[in-house]
Amino acid sequence: MNPKKLKQLKKRAKQQAVTPYIQQMTRYRTLFKDDPQILVLINNVLEADRLLAAGLAPQQLPVLEVPDDFQDQLFARINQQYPMGDPAGDAAWNQLSAALPKVDKLLRDFRDYLETQYGMWAYISAPFLKDLADFTGNAPVLEVMAGNGYISKGLKRLHPSQPIYTTDSKDWTHETGNQTGRHPVTSIEALDAVSAFKQYAGSIKYVIMAWSPDKLTIDWDLLQAMRQDEHDIPLIVIGEKYGATGSKQFWDEATYQNDDAVTKLNAHFRPFDLIHDQVYVVR
Repeated sequence: MNPKKLKQLKKRAKQQAVTPYIQQMTRYRTLFKDDPQILVLINNVLEADRLLAAGLAPQQLPVLEVPDDFQDQLFARINQQYPMGDPAGDAAWNQLSAALPKVDKLLRDFRDYLETQYGMWAYISAPFLKDLADFTGNAPVLEVMAGNGYISKGLKRLHPSQPIYTTDSKDWTHETGNQTGRHPVTSIEALDAVSAFKQYAGSIKYVIMAWSPDKLTIDWDLLQAMRQDEHDIPLIVIGEKYGATGSKQFWDEATYQNDDAVTKLNAHFRPFDLIHDQVYVVR
């Protein structure tokens, strides 16, 4: 990595570490240091942020929410730690029980934080990237709607010689407060999905589309263009079916590949919040 790029990454990492969200999480990590069930969740969030700030793929996440029975466990721990009637025990209980709903909300808001801070909509972890790299092999890939390019960069890191065409219309860069496309981690060509496919159809073996915008028919337009083309190219889709991503037309008309290879693609792509996105292969 050239010195200029390294300096930019270090500067960005330093900036990310002082965001209000991370400041709060760091404070709660200290507060809940004696409660492993909460501590492990907070540590996962902080480690994911640290890796992303350094330009690296994060690790897989557990479900980010406070367990339903944790308040009872907290009460039992404090009663065991402090003698009955000890004011310190009452103070600890009051402080921790009051903080618990705030921690739970922060954990549930982690996806929103990733979207606004990094422009990462689908959570792209290092284990998933390895599964995706195994699926595509060294075959040429087109990524459409690439955002900041996390998938393309991850594949390129694993398969340096793999031809990868990374494209995005870059319309996101015109939206106030949206970081999608503003901090690309790899070179991204300014092409919308259909134009990108038409340009590279003769040179690729796979198309990757992650988190097509909700309700917009860009995904359906792309699928129609791919079906009208003479090349039989699978479309690897990351999204929530009939949920937070894509159009009803696309999900209605998609023909899904269901085999062991697709199962392996989803081995490390697990929901960490209320959005149940997964990986599909559409023909």
